Amino acid sequence: MTLTKNDIVMRVSEMGFSKQRSVDIIENLLVIMKDTLAVGEDVLISRFGKFCIKTKGERKGRNPATGDEMILRDRKVVTFKCSGKLRDKINGDD
Repeated sequence: MTLTKNDIVMRVSEMGFSKQRSVDIIENLLVIMKDTLAVGEDVLISRFGKFCIKTKGERKGRNPATGDEMILRDRKVVTFKCSGKLRDKINGDD
């Protein structure tokens, strides 16, 4: 099962917030996270995990449609490392 943004909004609204207030809360949270990552800072959520920006260097790649080799430019990617608490919960060790 995939947890969608709408699912999160519905769960927040079950806590007593109106649906519109729940949408605003989730949208604002995501904007804060995106803006923080965009300036190269990490987002750490205690007992959940850490989102980081990593730089991948220029490298050789291949066009899957044609098989032609090409150089892929360097780029930034978002990585996630889960916390020990989350890892324990996933593995049933909580």
